[in-house]
Amino acid sequence: MKRQAIRSETEWFRLESDEADWAAENPADLARWMEQLLVIRRFEEKILELHGQGLVHGPAHASIGQEAGAVGAMSILNSGDKINGTHRAHHQILAKLLNHATPAGYDPRRDAPAAGAGALVQGAMAEIMGLRTGFCGGRGGSMHMRHAPSGVVGSSAIIGGNVPHAVGYGLADKVLGRDQISVAFFGDGTLMAGQTLEAINLAALYTLPVIFFLENNFYAVSTHVREQTRETRLTGRGAMFGVPSIECDGMDVIAVRRAMQWAAETIRARGGPVFIEAICYRFLHQSGPLHGSQLGYRSKEEEAEWRARDPLLTMPARLKALGVLDDAGLVALEARARAMVEDAAAALTETDPGANAPRVRPGLYPSPSEVDKGIRGDLSELRGEAFREAASVPAEAVREMKYIDAVAATLVRNMERDPRIVVIGEDVHRLRGGVSGSTRGVMERFPERVFATPICENGFTGMALGAALCGLRPVVDIMFGDFTIVAADQMFNGIGKFAHMFGGGFGIPLVVRARVNPGAGYGSQHSMDPSAIFAMYPGWRIVSPSTPHDYVGLMNSALRCEDPVLMIEHQDLFQTTGPVPEDLDYCVELGKARIAKPGSACTVLTYSAMVRASEEAAVEAGIDAEVIDLRTLDPQGIDWAAVEDSIRRTNRVLIAEQTARGTSHGARLAQEVQERCFDWLDAEILRVSGSESAPVVSKPLNMAALADAAKVAAGLRRLLA
Repeated sequence: MKRQAIRSETEWFRLESDEADWAAENPADLARWMEQLLVIRRFEEKILELHGQGLVHGPAHASIGQEAGAVGAMSILNSGDKINGTHRAHHQILAKLLNHATPAGYDPRRDAPAAGAGALVQGAMAEIMGLRTGFCGGRGGSMHMRHAPSGVVGSSAIIGGNVPHAVGYGLADKVLGRDQISVAFFGDGTLMAGQTLEAINLAALYTLPVIFFLENNFYAVSTHVREQTRETRLTGRGAMFGVPSIECDGMDVIAVRRAMQWAAETIRARGGPVFIEAICYRFLHQSGPLHGSQLGYRSKEEEAEWRARDPLLTMPARLKALGVLDDAGLVALEARARAMVEDAAAALTETDPGANAPRVRPGLYPSPSEVDKGIRGDLSELRGEAFREAASVPAEAVREMKYIDAVAATLVRNMERDPRIVVIGEDVHRLRGGVSGSTRGVMERFPERVFATPICENGFTGMALGAALCGLRPVVDIMFGDFTIVAADQMFNGIGKFAHMFGGGFGIPLVVRARVNPGAGYGSQHSMDPSAIFAMYPGWRIVSPSTPHDYVGLMNSALRCEDPVLMIEHQDLFQTTGPVPEDLDYCVELGKARIAKPGSACTVLTYSAMVRASEEAAVEAGIDAEVIDLRTLDPQGIDWAAVEDSIRRTNRVLIAEQTARGTSHGARLAQEVQERCFDWLDAEILRVSGSESAPVVSKPLNMAALADAAKVAAGLRRLLA
């Protein structure tokens, strides 16, 4: 037997700074970085003080001890370069804000504090305190911060959630031809999350200008890195994906700066990404002012060893030795840093004369009446579009088209119209249009805007979110509706909450196409209509067209909309045909239902494949039912005007859905109908749906799990009995 060692050909090394590196830096820059270290430390100490006084609602995850990594990393970025972070991101965000406000040539030894720096520090403090003057109106607080002008696109408190977003920033930069770099900051605990590894692989696969910056502080809350993984050389995670990887001292500003410089030069010379591991230490517990030793998971001796490496101790000594600052200069910087932080706090707080205790100044808390503001936009971006219903199109201006052909043709037409649209998903580039033919013609026409992904729904959906935040309009192809659950973190914690928790006022122009295939015998994990789960997150708009005409018009609206849209594509409809205008550049209004069949005996509320089944059921039962194709399914987008008008005429309601009862819209629709239309109802609201179970493979059990025309007909007879 012969054994041959296998070694990585990917660059993988440790970088250390020396005195020559420090001496090579501009003294003014060294003084500026010292000032930033001081501002960040004093800021976080103030936040902990405010938290102890009850003026910070929620946690305060301090980065005390880790400031050097943030200052060194941000020293090579400009305002156009983008970052995100996790629940512990104050230091990175503050360093980015301060650089954004600082003009070229600034020297704190002679210049007054940078114009606007104090305002940004105050804005960050206000956000952490939950005040309306914060960057996100107080909604994000400590863990979710966004300041787009300075390149802070949005941090995420979900472990691993932010990392795919940075890949999306890099994707947007690459597609749009921008010479910018994006950085995802995360900790050793986050490296163990699956979507983090998915993101690193995606960035490597597409050669994206992204730096993955790991702050290894050795503890995920109280769990040591040795308890998290057998391989504690964490840079190996980058090398295993073919990503050049650097380990450096995260307590050394210049070591981190050199690592970031190498990463940026590498990305600009031959493409990214690059992985950096900065070895550092958080001096306090996961959250709040206690030490880990006080909670028993770290020793006082270990903490003391790291305290001796505090960058606020070691950097002043270096700068004095280099002649950059003397004791008086350091004292002056300390005073300026404290003044900037104290001024921010003074602008936000005052002494309560009755209790002789600090309180938030009156008028700074947001109004409770704005609690739902900013969940999504008002669709003003669609004003002026040409809306066309099928009945309004002259016969000579239409053609018969298969539903699946309408899907593909609409995507191609929109990609011709809008160069920001990209397609992301599994197998979208082959098989003559993906597994269902829905991307036919796209790869041939736009190969540079098609990103066929590995099997990693959470990773590529998060990438799409980041890309949507930075100028693209991604179309995410989900092969089966059930797989949206695999991407649940990004779908719901990410896309579904993003606009609202960051204060609104910006778009997330993204479309998720989910194929629903319940009757083909694929079993319980490939048969689901997930739209009712999405309906629980009001940031999503949800459409489920039943005809080729409506598919074209609704998809055109979705790809012009600034809100995220879930497009349900039902396999049972793919081979059906219907009239479609010759000119495909028309829209169907989001939030507008269609009367598929007029009637007077009762109202049937339905959608997708059940529209035709409901029409057939009415004929079979001999009942003059009015069938309403809801088309839009998100609760805030239901066309209640049309529904209420029908119910006032018919006085009876049946809700017809094909899918399992527990994952259907029916319960919510029935409750809303009762609240809105109780006085017009002459009978109970009936629901026809699938069974309690998800479909299984056996054909008779598969069919028994789904509603059909016969079950709707039986429901109609019962309703009219």
